[in-house]
Amino acid sequence: MLYREAGQFKASYAEDQQIFPIRQDRIAVAILLVVAFLVVPLLIFALATLGLNLLTGYAGQLSLGTAAFMAVGAFAAYNFMLRVPGIPLLVAFVLAGVCAALVGIVFGLPSLRIKGFYLAVATLAAQFFVVWALTKFGWFSNHSTSGVINAQKMTILGYSFDSPVAKYMLVLSIVALLALAAKNMTRSSIGRAWMAVRDMDVAAEVIGIRILYTKLLAFAISSFYCGIAGALYAFAYLGTVEPEGFNLDLSFRVLFMVIIGGAGSILGSFLGAAFIVLLPIFLNTIAHPLELTLGLTLPPGLMSNLELIVFGSLIIFFLIVEPHGLARMWQIAKEKLRLWPFPH
Repeated sequence: MLYREAGQFKASYAEDQQIFPIRQDRIAVAILLVVAFLVVPLLIFALATLGLNLLTGYAGQLSLGTAAFMAVGAFAAYNFMLRVPGIPLLVAFVLAGVCAALVGIVFGLPSLRIKGFYLAVATLAAQFFVVWALTKFGWFSNHSTSGVINAQKMTILGYSFDSPVAKYMLVLSIVALLALAAKNMTRSSIGRAWMAVRDMDVAAEVIGIRILYTKLLAFAISSFYCGIAGALYAFAYLGTVEPEGFNLDLSFRVLFMVIIGGAGSILGSFLGAAFIVLLPIFLNTIAHPLELTLGLTLPPGLMSNLELIVFGSLIIFFLIVEPHGLARMWQIAKEKLRLWPFPH
C-alpha cells in the first residue's frame, strides 16, 4: 500500500527519464547507501547494546560497566592472538567473550543482594577497575609504554579481511548470528525466567526460579556479547585501541542506545545504535548548510554541545512519553499501517 506511484506526476522529460522515477525508490536507495557506508560501527554498537539489553531490558539488572566488558573482550582477543600461535580468529573472539563473561559474573555477584541504583554503582566499580588494571599491568598491552595495542590482521582459513567490504561482511555475519541466538534465547525458558526476575524477583523465586543462577547467567551472557563487541570494535573498526578508549562515556552511550531504542527489545538494540551513531553525523552534515542559509558562523563546539543536548532531551522524552523507545513506536506505526486508511 505504501509503494504506489499514484499522485507522483512528472512535468518534464528529465523527470520521466530518472533512474529512480518513483519517490519511494529514491528514499530507499538513499537509506540503503547510508546504512551500507556506516553499518560497521552501527552493527558493533548494536551488538554491545544487545548484550546490555539482555541484562537490563530482559533481566532487569542495571549496569554501567558495558565499556569495561568491551575492553576485556578487546584486550583478551589481542592477547589470545599474540600468545597462542596459530589460534583461529573466531576461536580467539569466542574465548575473549568467555573472559568477559567471567569478569561479568564476578561483578554480577552483588546483584544477589542489591538492585536498582545500588547495583548500578556496583557495576560502575567494574568500569574503573578494568580500565585501571589494563593500564597498570603492562602484560595486557604486551608492555606497551602508552598502553595502546594494535590489533592483528583478521585471517580466517587463509583469507585476510583487509578491505572495508570484507570486514563489513564478517561483522554482519557475527552480529546476525548472535542476534538470532539472542532472539531465540529471549523466547525460551531462560528469557522467561529473566523477565520474571525483572518484574518481581520474590514472586519468581516463589514459583521455583533460581534467582542466583538466573541473574548470574544474565550477567555472563550480557558480558559475553559485550566482549565480542569489544573484540570487533578493536579488530574490525578501530585497529588501534587503548584502555582509556573504553571509558565511562562509552558505557553511557550504550545505555542511551538501550533507552532510546527500547529496553527489552532485540529490534530496539539496532534502532538505538543506529540513532546514536547516525545523529552526530547528521548534525555535522547540516551544520555547514545551516550556516550558509542563516548567513552566520556557528561556534566550533556548538555541534558537539548540541549533540549532548539532543541526547539528554530524547532520553527525557522517551522516559516520559514512550518508555519502550523506538521499537514500540515502530510497532505502533506498523499497526496503524495495517488498518490505514480505515479507522477500524
